[in-house]
Amino acid sequence: MKPASFDYYAPASVDEALDKLAELGYSGKVLAGGQSLIPAMNFRMAQPQALVDINNLKELDGSLRIGAITRDSDVENHPLVKDRASLICQTMPHIAHPAIRNRGTFGGAMAHADPAGQLPCVSLALGMRFLIRKKGSERWVTADDFYLGPFMTVIEPDDLLVEVAIPAPLTHSGTSYQQVSRQQGSQVQVGTAVMIALDDSGVCKVANIAVLGVGERTLLAKEAAAQLVGHVLSDSAFTSASEFVAGHEIDPGSDIHATQEYREHVTQVLVKRALSEALQQARR
Repeated sequence: MKPASFDYYAPASVDEALDKLAELGYSGKVLAGGQSLIPAMNFRMAQPQALVDINNLKELDGSLRIGAITRDSDVENHPLVKDRASLICQTMPHIAHPAIRNRGTFGGAMAHADPAGQLPCVSLALGMRFLIRKKGSERWVTADDFYLGPFMTVIEPDDLLVEVAIPAPLTHSGTSYQQVSRQQGSQVQVGTAVMIALDDSGVCKVANIAVLGVGERTLLAKEAAAQLVGHVLSDSAFTSASEFVAGHEIDPGSDIHATQEYREHVTQVLVKRALSEALQQARR
């Protein structure tokens, strides 16, 4: 299929892009990598009257404070990311295929807000922040406040996501990403990203458990994580926390990819596995 007709703009600066977005309002869409937007347009699921192509805006191309149009493959292979946010590099190979990651953008994956998207899940686990600009103003939004629902974020029609900030890793911290899908690069059925940090005595001081594919949006399992903070972590603690996530903090439903019962069971298995792996890394 082919998309409906649309106008095309390629601004030469962020300010010019913001002016155009302010002018277009709800009739415009930002084009970055296009790996999610263009298929949606081809199936007429999205029919913007105009596209604002930001690929020429080198202001948005960065390193660890990552510019919105930085390609996924550049993030995946960047030595600073490997050193300071290894969870991202661990997750990236699970996202589609190399050809897709060569075009897909880091900020675009966040802005798309796919409930089964790996990078929104990772952004919650790491506590990323997003810099959003519009004509005349800008604001920072935490990952937990950024996602509103399926394919919905706090980004308004005249807003532009320009940068993603990744906090420095905590001392004695570890991370893990786990997922289940039918085959490499296909739709994620269930996934989880975990970050834990220990104090000098080995007691858990921070725990973030993010899960994807089990509700209308990627979410943080805050109550299960709170059970871990302040305690010396153990296999039994992880069993209890993972059971709580599966039984109380997700609402997966059933669809053509998996049943509710299957997703609940797999969530429990993956969360426990991720917590165990993150703890081993933190202790090292």
